[in-house]
Amino acid sequence: MNEIVNNVDKTEIREKILNAENKIANMKGAKFGDYLPLKHTFADGAYVREIFIPKGELIVGKIHKHSHPNFLMSGEVSVLTEEGAKRLKAPMSMISPAGTKRIVFAHEDTVWVTIHVTNETNLGMIENEIIAKSYDELLPEYVQKFIEAQGELI
Repeated sequence: MNEIVNNVDKTEIREKILNAENKIANMKGAKFGDYLPLKHTFADGAYVREIFIPKGELIVGKIHKHSHPNFLMSGEVSVLTEEGAKRLKAPMSMISPAGTKRIVFAHEDTVWVTIHVTNETNLGMIENEIIAKSYDELLPEYVQKFIEAQGELI
């Protein structure tokens, strides 16, 4: 399955993930926000987020601004990112690069832990710090300013 996805450019995969998210959002019984069980833990300079994903659940994650470690503590999932499609089985760890957005299907009850570098402890502020509202937020500031300036010239 990876071979098929890896032959397509990342921008096209991002568009496919966003389109899939829209289709999932329009499905009967679609859920939004943090509806799955979460555990939030804080250490000096770190926010640890643990999510329980029940077997059979299909979820779409948010766009992460920064690279961060992930730990699959238990379970098995299929994951699609711009890096391709993979089947992951616990226990394992990985680093998610900045810009990662995932579609996840849980083949088994799964516990997934992520760690984010921050001194913040307010969950709303943490989300603003680590989550991008769109892929455009990932562009360097000078590129964003250039694009905005082009719009003013048109």
